Amino acid sequence: MDKLIITVTVDSSMSYPDNPFCHSIEDVKWFADEYIRAVNAGASICHVHGVHWLEDEVQPDGRKLSKIDFNGWQELHDRIKDKCNPIMQYGIASARMSDKIKLMNQKPDLMSYCFNSHDEYFQPDPSKPPKEIYALHPRGELKTFLQSCLDKGVKPECECFHTGAFFNVSAFQEEGLIKDKAWLTLFVSWPGGSWTPPTPKALINLVDHLPKNSNFNVSVMDYNPGLDWQILTVAIILGGHVRVGFEDNPFLEKGLYAKTNAELVEKIVTISKLLGREIASPDEAREIIGLRN
Repeated sequence: MDKLIITVTVDSSMSYPDNPFCHSIEDVKWFADEYIRAVNAGASICHVHGVHWLEDEVQPDGRKLSKIDFNGWQELHDRIKDKCNPIMQYGIASARMSDKIKLMNQKPDLMSYCFNSHDEYFQPDPSKPPKEIYALHPRGELKTFLQSCLDKGVKPECECFHTGAFFNVSAFQEEGLIKDKAWLTLFVSWPGGSWTPPTPKALINLVDHLPKNSNFNVSVMDYNPGLDWQILTVAIILGGHVRVGFEDNPFLEKGLYAKTNAELVEKIVTISKLLGREIASPDEAREIIGLRN
């Protein structure tokens, strides 16, 4: 079994907007410092959300996505890389294709894209309106994304909310648009129309149907914090890798916010070591994923 690769996600502005310890997305220095602390605690991958804003309403193209501040993303990238050398994974799967391709010019190691329809519904406080994201991602669009990744030397991170995404991944592997071992993130219990239930059986079902020649990473976002940690523990036992941080689950336990993302990384490091699985360094993670050094 490979050493455990830990991804950290710092931005909770969509999923947990009332998190008192998460700064405004425009505070680039704070975000960079959070990523650096998390890497020093054991994370190998920084799942980066640079400066962005969710659109106010569904647009004429039928999508409600995010607008990107490219200079803010570059500043965040540079601040992190100035202090440590993690794998840089550009997130915001809700960005439009043209913006995704433009962000590739900043040379991230990985770029996220949702390989099934995008349907997310964030409402941790039922007394407040939900934040929602909607978009279809037809195969022609995914093909454009993957070809751009090949052209610009960026490895795709295939975001998979259910097994339908596996069909797309496998098809593009056969076409040669996904080369080497695919890097998949399985999203469990993220609320919305692409939801997968947060149970060990559901995760095992996903793992049993993974595309051939793939590594899997697991992200759990459930408003029951104890359940998040349970499913991540199952992922470690199954040989997968894990994602933690303010975006996914900002709680160390029910009602107790982590003050930093590093605390969440430290908790999953402890769990993994208790299970007998060591933690991958950034260079070891590059080797496992198949990235250039």
